[in-house]
Amino acid sequence: MNVVAFNCSPNEEGNTFKALSRVTKVLGSEDIDTEIVQVAQKPIYGCRSCFVCSKIKEGFCVIDSDILNTCLKKMYEADGVLIGSPVYFGSVTMQAKALIDRTGLCAMAGGYLLKRKVCAGVIAVRRQGAVTALNQINNLFMLNQSIIVCSDYWNMGIGHMDNAIEKDDEGLNTLDLLGQNMAWLIKKINQ
Repeated sequence: MNVVAFNCSPNEEGNTFKALSRVTKVLGSEDIDTEIVQVAQKPIYGCRSCFVCSKIKEGFCVIDSDILNTCLKKMYEADGVLIGSPVYFGSVTMQAKALIDRTGLCAMAGGYLLKRKVCAGVIAVRRQGAVTALNQINNLFMLNQSIIVCSDYWNMGIGHMDNAIEKDDEGLNTLDLLGQNMAWLIKKINQ
């Protein structure tokens, strides 16, 4: 059993990474292998609406000069997927949006390749926009028939500067519970 997490923050080890690490630590303690992929440190382009993916129907993008197809392969092979983003002006980052748009179209075109995978968005926020950003990620999962895992609050932690999220006890507990719920569901599915 394995979960792949995508850090869509340009700050490689910032609050989004810390939030994803919190969830993956819990998953690891439940004997689920995890990997965090740094999306924002490599080129990832927005969707060009060429719809070649809909013609070839293999689940991959014809644009092979960025990180997307590597990300798609990891998603398709995983039992679960996490996508993490900080909030930039009330939205996900440019890198997260490119990942969401192209993944959504390619996965659907390939026959809903994220169908019934256990998925969740994770957000790092300073003050406002977390729910909107989380909904953007969850829209990818909903439109691909994935199973979205929740916690007892929105999957987010509050922190502005480096490592500030580590002072958000409620947010950290929310992320821990998300990891527990994700592990429980993945184990149930794989029984």
